[in-house]
Amino acid sequence: MKQSEEDFELVKEPSDEKRNYIFKKDKITLGGFFFVLAVLILLIAAVVLTYRYLG
Repeated sequence: MKQSEEDFELVKEPSDEKRNYIFKKDKITLGGFFFVLAVLILLIAAVVLTYRYLG
């Protein structure tokens, strides 16, 4: 059984009609990216501060 090649894109433009993509270029994806980034920064800051004061 031979599998066909997949041509997926990382980011889909709003005007494209493709179905093979990971992220859309819209406000929800951008908001989610900044939320995850903020949580990661807070977690890294918490680890650094905990190490500094307790370690």
